[in-house]
Amino acid sequence: MQPAVETIDLIHRYGDGNAAGVRSALDRLDLSVAAGQIFALLGPNGGGKTTLFRILATLMRPTGGHASVMGFDVGTAAHQVRQRIGVMFQSPSVDKKLTVSENLRHHGHLYGLRARRLADRAADVLGVVGLRDRADDRVDTLSGGLVRRVEIAKSLMHRPQVLLLDEPSAGLDPRARIALRDQLESLRQSFGVTCLLTTHLMEEADTCDGVAIIDEGVLVACGTPSDLRASIEGDVVTVTTDPTRQPLAARHGLRAPALGDAIRSRFGVDVQRLGDTLRIEHRRGHELATQLADAFGDALHAVTVGRPTLNDVFVKRTGHHLDGSTGSTGSTGGSDA
Repeated sequence: MQPAVETIDLIHRYGDGNAAGVRSALDRLDLSVAAGQIFALLGPNGGGKTTLFRILATLMRPTGGHASVMGFDVGTAAHQVRQRIGVMFQSPSVDKKLTVSENLRHHGHLYGLRARRLADRAADVLGVVGLRDRADDRVDTLSGGLVRRVEIAKSLMHRPQVLLLDEPSAGLDPRARIALRDQLESLRQSFGVTCLLTTHLMEEADTCDGVAIIDEGVLVACGTPSDLRASIEGDVVTVTTDPTRQPLAARHGLRAPALGDAIRSRFGVDVQRLGDTLRIEHRRGHELATQLADAFGDALHAVTVGRPTLNDVFVKRTGHHLDGSTGSTGSTGGSDA
């Protein structure tokens, strides 16, 4: 079956051509999103996901490679792509001084909708997003979550096959985020729309059918959330040291940055260090945590054990947190200092 969205060897660079001034935003990105999926592009700010979003929305041409939506190339068939996509930008694009219905009517006019067809279409999308009873309310009287629904309704007026959403949960509280996710599911059930969203929120990506983790323009992992989590075997043990308290130095002749070496040597495990945090994957995490406390209790600030999350997948594949903070890694058995 033809993918709803596909990129092959996609490249995009910013700069004037001078090697010193060129920055790579996308580096040979291969991605396939099946029709009907709710799919997340997960990554830090500046990681490349917004560049990909803008390319798919036909707002910029890639430097190289291929990108298509419903089989149409975004560069050579931009008009056909625009007929098949709805776009919800991170910044609001509704007129807050108009009512909900007035916003939908004006947007429908841009796509040639008139008279009864326009009214019926507006009623349909308002029903799907749960705003029929707010149709005559001015947008500036609505909550942030309801304004997001208006944005979605507007983007659906021309019945797109693919809905592109840039950071749709930005500025929403947890309750509104859950409501937004329910709305996307309703769109899929009602219209069969493929939803592709960008996000830096692990919990938002975790509710999607598929996730592509993008960092520094590179696709570092892709799959269902459950498959990505399953790529980490066992538990994740996190050891936090306190840089202001270092009794381990007096007792064992070690400083806190060398704690990873000591753990690796004693227990034969791979250790990944990120600043003052050590990360260990282990099949029997609770047993290891107890052993660590017994062996190095004076040097430890905290030890936690948990099942793998998408955050753990990101850290393992990139060597840093989603917010960009980094640390030396020792997962291959080398020194963590």
